[in-house]
Amino acid sequence: MHLIIAFAAPLSDSKHAALSATETPALNRLLARWAEARRDDGDDSTLSPPHERALATGLGLTGGDGGLPWAARQAAADGLAVGTQAWGLLTPVHWRVGSDGVHLADPEALALSDAESRTLFDAVRPVFESEGYTLAWGAALRWYAAHACLQGLTTASLDRVVGRNIDAWLPRQPAARRLRRLQNEVQMLLHSLPLNEAREAAGALPVNSFWLSGCGAAQPERSHDMRLDERLRRPALQGDGAAWCEAWRAIDADAVAALLAAAARGEPVRLTLCGERNGVELAPRPRGWWQRIAETLSPVRNNARAVLESL
Repeated sequence: MHLIIAFAAPLSDSKHAALSATETPALNRLLARWAEARRDDGDDSTLSPPHERALATGLGLTGGDGGLPWAARQAAADGLAVGTQAWGLLTPVHWRVGSDGVHLADPEALALSDAESRTLFDAVRPVFESEGYTLAWGAALRWYAAHACLQGLTTASLDRVVGRNIDAWLPRQPAARRLRRLQNEVQMLLHSLPLNEAREAAGALPVNSFWLSGCGAAQPERSHDMRLDERLRRPALQGDGAAWCEAWRAIDADAVAALLAAAARGEPVRLTLCGERNGVELAPRPRGWWQRIAETLSPVRNNARAVLESL
């Protein structure tokens, strides 16, 4: 069992306050008994965040920063026949225009229904198909595009861009020029779409663009028993320290406690904690009988905050 926890360290300026308020007794016990097996150091400007890099390593996927083929993998999970084509994930989004630039709102905030999504999808499909793309609908927030130009195209993960100015994250390769033109056409089309007008009249955010990510062809995967826990994602991206702490308490009480129990039974287990920049993989270290007795007689060293701050 390998548990990967995304957004284990918050992104907002209230990071230290949130960490101070986080109660993680199971994680504290785990860190006192486990050792670092691997560390992935990076920075907050990589196109692929640490949790995606950790998952790709476990699955045996290749592609480099921003080139991991998540779209083809997710499309296959949605029941699409992906074949050997290169796929990209098209997420319907809202671009919020302000005096300080264009920012990407969290797609979850759209509360987009399947019926609304299909209406929007059917409206933009001819724009893509006229340029030789194949489009497929997977879910309300998961549209897929297939085209040869998507192979090797590096793009920023949606998790990198939510809440931020999009300018630094737009693809700059020559292959992206056609996509930028398509994006302009789609934006003009969506601007006057009756569905968007109805959403705005009802006080909902209109869908005025899309975000492309996860490009590439499907790859074979290693057999695995991995779980990516994303319960910290929404509060981290929204900068909600209280909700982030509450989510961490829940993860600690169930997922991390389950890892400890599995390790006590002698099962092979791993835990990877991922922040915005770095990730650290932890595994049980061998302990003698005297160490186990000492741990029962002395309080567990609380080093969770130090580890999380390093992410």
